[in-house]
Amino acid sequence: MFTGIVAAVGRIEKIEPLAGGQADAGVHLVIHAGGLDLSDVGLGDSIAIQGACMTVVSKHAEGFAVDVSRESLRLTMGLDVPGPVNLEKSLRVGDQIGGHIVSGHVDGLGEVVKFEPVGESWELIVQAPASLGPFLAYKGSITVNGVSLTVNRVEDLAGGTQFSINLIPHTIAVTTLQYLKVGQKVNLEVDTIARYVQRMLSFPR
Repeated sequence: MFTGIVAAVGRIEKIEPLAGGQADAGVHLVIHAGGLDLSDVGLGDSIAIQGACMTVVSKHAEGFAVDVSRESLRLTMGLDVPGPVNLEKSLRVGDQIGGHIVSGHVDGLGEVVKFEPVGESWELIVQAPASLGPFLAYKGSITVNGVSLTVNRVEDLAGGTQFSINLIPHTIAVTTLQYLKVGQKVNLEVDTIARYVQRMLSFPR
């Protein structure tokens, strides 16, 4: 489990094919930790990369490596090219939950519709798949590329659901959200509590 509070911005430095480079194989990622403290991280531990929970398979002086399946690559964005990535270690009992409860399982891909400065902050508007619409609510929580954020506005449209977020300068400065561009895909994870509420309300009686 995670909280959506990014601990460091690392970087995917090397991408190597798994299983001898077969077309349906995944990839081996070598990641620079970017200042993330790995002293308490062991092999088999979980680290969220751009909001996707991955298992550490090896460590090196400045980072770690993970293996990503082809299915995970199909369902996420930002794990198949070199570049900056948001990193967060998994929660330990007693840790502070600064964001909200995050599982690290990407529910769908959104598309950036707007990303512009508004005063001292930035407005981010994302179009989510229609299937995620029921889980988005005013002042509710959403995870975008591993970052816990608060929804300011929700609008249901024919092609999906758009939600708006106000990003403070600090969030822009310490996450990869600063690199977003209109038309770019982003990893979305809906609030865990909303998922259970939706299931309970829709369960046949």
